[in-house]
Parts: sequence; structure tokens; C-alpha cells
Amino acid sequence: MFDPWRHVGASDLFSQRSNRLQKQKTESGRPKIKRATVLVVDDERLIADTMTEILRRSGFDAVCAYDGLSALELALQIAPDFVVTDVVMPRMNGVELAIAVRKALPATKILLLSGQAGITEIVEGGRKEGYLFELIPKPIHPDKLLQRLRMP
Repeated sequence: MFDPWRHVGASDLFSQRSNRLQKQKTESGRPKIKRATVLVVDDERLIADTMTEILRRSGFDAVCAYDGLSALELALQIAPDFVVTDVVMPRMNGVELAIAVRKALPATKILLLSGQAGITEIVEGGRKEGYLFELIPKPIHPDKLLQRLRMP
């Protein structure tokens, strides 16, 4: 009679699972909770760096990029939970970045930020291609951004 457990090595499966669970526990013995990863993109370095630091101090794994092309490369490497991006940037605007990320990483949530008037054409270009993204006006208070990122 065929015994699937003998061929699979059931004891090995259980010991591997136990080892993984042990590695996932913190020093206090509690399971480690995965922190959401946020990619912040803004060509204004001060804004990107500040927003990234605020997110880190608030419990997120946050990284930043200063243009759309660099952000896309980074997003493909780290598969972030969120991309928070400025709309108006050189090389690749935020809508182009959002579309590329959505195609490659459909589970990634995308928030567009803009403090400039006249971005309607850029956002409308994404809509014409069938992409709708949340647009948030800049400046955004850190508490409001954190609240939005913590929404289910």
C-alpha cells in the first residue's frame, strides 16, 4: 500500500515548519508581524526623504526614489505594498509610474500626490488607458497620510 507520508518525509515537513516559526518569532517570543512596505517617490529630495523618515518612525518599512524610472526599478525589486508618488516628475511622471507598477505588481496600492494645478491632462491620460488612481493634494499632513495607509 502506498504511504504518502513515508515518501514526502512528514517528520521533515513538521521540523521545517517549526524552524520557520522559530525564526519568525522576536526576542520576546511573540510572532513577528510583517510591516507594510511603502515606496515614496518625489523629485524633491527633501519631501521624499522627510516622508520616508516619518513612515519609518510610524512603523512602516519605507524607501524612497527621486524619479519615476528609479522608482520602477526599485518597485520591481521590493514589490512594495504601497507606492506614494508625486505626479509631476522628470523622466517618468507619476501616472506613467503608477500604470507600470499596476501592470507588473497588481496587488500594490498606489497613491498619487500633487501640489500643482494643471495635472488634469496627466491623470486623464491614465484614465483613458483604463487606470484609476487615488489623487491626494499636496501638501498632505503626515497624520492624514498615515491614516490613509492604514486603511484596509
